[in-house]
Amino acid sequence: MTASQAKAPSALSPRERLIVALDMPRVEDAERLVDELGHVATFYKIGMELAYGGGLAFASRLAAAGKSVFLDLKLHDIPNTVERATAQVARLGANFLTVHAYPQTMRAAAAGAAGTDLKLLAVTVLTSADDRDLAEAGYALGVQALVRKRGLQAKAAGIHGLVASAAEAAALRAELGREMVLVTPGIRPGDADAGDQKRVATPAQAIADGADYLVVGRPITAAADPRGAAEAIVREIAKAAAG
Repeated sequence: MTASQAKAPSALSPRERLIVALDMPRVEDAERLVDELGHVATFYKIGMELAYGGGLAFASRLAAAGKSVFLDLKLHDIPNTVERATAQVARLGANFLTVHAYPQTMRAAAAGAAGTDLKLLAVTVLTSADDRDLAEAGYALGVQALVRKRGLQAKAAGIHGLVASAAEAAALRAELGREMVLVTPGIRPGDADAGDQKRVATPAQAIADGADYLVVGRPITAAADPRGAAEAIVREIAKAAAG
């Protein structure tokens, strides 16, 4: 599935709903993991760490090989810069690009992606943050209220979807309906360590709460058997989607 062949979430297979996070510093390590996973995974996330280590060229190679690509760059700058940067990203062949859910930023990104196949995802509140963290940063709203507000602003700005934790997924679905894509990070199988994430969920819980795509990193990339770990998550997605 390339960017020009993106399916509606309702038409996705369980395998296509898993996004493997290539959160590693070297392209060579990412290439080895992609080779090891083979057909088990079709969608990969490249974040800032790998992007700054040659990952943008790697993203284009993945797309050319028929893989789907999520560039998690979380753009946020003055509108002119965001618009021009988004237009550059659109040339790489990625399916998804993240921007921070500030109204100016979202409108600028939408302008930059206009006329292309690139889909924009607004990051509502990072899954490493809780109400105390937001208060420390100067926000008057807590996580739930801020996610809701930013979700409504993203819809108004013409953004294609949202990145939000499973803790907010059900409320977002009730508020926004099915038309916006919902991508959920912070996914941890029941026996996995939460790490630095504060708002986590199992794959089954996230699907039940309305997520379209699940982003999974360390439970796969740090597993003794990454292929087996990915297969187990795909089976859990399939079971949850069928139930």
